[in-house]
Amino acid sequence: MEFLLDPGIWVGLLTLIVLEIVLGIDNLVFIAILAEKLPPEQRDKARVLGLSLALIMRLGLLFAISWLVTLTEPLITVFEKTFSGRDLILLFGGLFLVYKAVTELHEKLEGKPEVQVTSNVVYASFSAVVLQIVILDAVFSLDSVITAIGMVDNIYVMMAAMIVAMAVMLLASKPLTAFVNRHPTVVILCLSFLLLIGISLIAEGFGFHIPKGYIYSGIGVAILIEAFNQFSNRNAEKHQAKIPLRHRTADSILKLMGSKLDANVLESAEIVEAQKTFVDEERYMVGGVLTLAERSVASIMTPRNQISWVNLDDDAESIREQILSVPHSLFPVCRGQLDKVVTIVRAKELIDALDDAEQLQALIKRQRPIFIFEKMKVIDAIHTLRTSKGSLVLVTNEFGNIQGLISPLDVFEAIAGEFPDADEQLELVKINDNTWNASGMLDLYQLELALETVDLVQEDSGYFSVAGLIFDKAQSDVKVGTQIEEAGVHFEVIEMDENRIKTVKISYLSI
Repeated sequence: MEFLLDPGIWVGLLTLIVLEIVLGIDNLVFIAILAEKLPPEQRDKARVLGLSLALIMRLGLLFAISWLVTLTEPLITVFEKTFSGRDLILLFGGLFLVYKAVTELHEKLEGKPEVQVTSNVVYASFSAVVLQIVILDAVFSLDSVITAIGMVDNIYVMMAAMIVAMAVMLLASKPLTAFVNRHPTVVILCLSFLLLIGISLIAEGFGFHIPKGYIYSGIGVAILIEAFNQFSNRNAEKHQAKIPLRHRTADSILKLMGSKLDANVLESAEIVEAQKTFVDEERYMVGGVLTLAERSVASIMTPRNQISWVNLDDDAESIREQILSVPHSLFPVCRGQLDKVVTIVRAKELIDALDDAEQLQALIKRQRPIFIFEKMKVIDAIHTLRTSKGSLVLVTNEFGNIQGLISPLDVFEAIAGEFPDADEQLELVKINDNTWNASGMLDLYQLELALETVDLVQEDSGYFSVAGLIFDKAQSDVKVGTQIEEAGVHFEVIEMDENRIKTVKISYLSI
C-alpha cells in the first residue's frame, strides 16, 4: 500500500480521470441522441446499460494489454498501405460514426412535418439502440484505454480512473440528454461534433494523426458560441414572459387569423388605414376576451354610487319621476336602503303597477334578486348572467353589502369597449395620438387594451380603476395636479369631485 503515498500516483490518477471524462464526452453525446429514439421509460435504462458496457469493455481491455500491443503491428496491406488492427478499428468506427451523424443530420434538417398520434408513436428497438451504443463504445473504449496506457504504468490507477470517470458520466448522462433534447440547435451542434470526430478517426485509421487539441478547441469555440446563443434566447424568453399571457395569446391568435397587413397589395392609403383600424379592433376584442378569465366581477360592475334604484318607501309619484328621469330599463327595488333589495323589475312594468297595490305586490314577489360575490371571475359569472334571463345581477362583498351590479352589457363592454347610456359620457376620450382624457372610474384592463401597454394591472393590487392606481401610487395627498408615472404611462389629475378623482389626463412617457 506504500504506492498510495506516492504524489505522482495521485497526480497521474487525477489527470487520467479528467482525460477519461473528456474522452467520454463524445460517447455521452452520441448516447444522448440515440436514447431519444427509445420510449421515455427505456431511455434511462439504455444510458446506464450503454455506459456500463463501456466500463466493462475498458476494464476488460486493460487486462488484455498484451493483446492491445499487438494491435499496433501491421495486419494487412492494401495498395502498399499497411493497416494494423487498431487502424482498422478506428477506420470502421469512424465510418460508422460519420454514417450515423450524416443520417441523423439529414433527418433533422430535412424539415418534414410529422403528424403523430401519441398512442401510435413508433420508437426504435431497444436492442438496436443498445447495439449501436456498444459498437461506438468499442471505438471510444479503445481510444480511452490506449490513452490510459500511455499516461500511467499502474493498472490499478488506470482502473480507478476509469471507474471514477464512468461514475461522473453516469451522473451527467441524464441532465446532458435532457439539455440536448430540449434545444434543437444543440442537437445539430452535437451531430456536427460527431461528424468531426468520425472524420478524425478515419484520418487516424489511414495513419494521419490529427492532434486532439485542434478538434477539441474547435468544439470548445462552437460550444462557447452556442452558450451565448442559449443565454440570449433565455433572456428573450424572460422578457417575453413579462408580457401578460393575454397579450401574447392575442398576438398569436391575430397571427393565426392572418391579420398582418401587406402594403404591397393595397390600392390606396384609405384602404391601408381602414384595414389598420380593423386590425386594431380585432386586437382590442381578442385581448378583451382573454382578460375575462383573470378579471374579477368588481372590475367591470357598475359601482354602488352609480346605481339607480327605487325605494318602495317613497310615494308613487316620486318613484315615477325617478324612473322617467334616467334611461334605464331595469331597476333594483329596495326598502329604505340599497342593501335591502326586494327584487329587480322592468321600468314599464313598475310604472304600470304603481297605482295598483295588489299588482305592485305581485310584481315584487315575481322574481327574487340574484347575488354574486365581488371577487368572482367574470368568466365564471357569465353562467349566472345567462340564467338571469336578461335581468341585473347584484354584486356583494363578504358582509352581504351591495357593492354594485352587472348586466350582460357590462361583459360585452369589457370585450368591445364602452357603450354609454344617454346620460353617460365616454370614460376614455382620445385627444391626439399621445394623449387621452379618462374618467377616474375607467377600468385599467380597458386602458391597457386601448393603449396597447402592459403592467398597469398588477396581481393582488386591490384596485381596478385609474383612480385606484393613482391613490395607490401617489406619494402624497391626491389633488388637482397630482402626477404619477407607471409602466411608461404618465397620469395627471385634472379634475376632482371633493375627494373623488373625476378626470385624469393620460399620455405616453416616450413621446
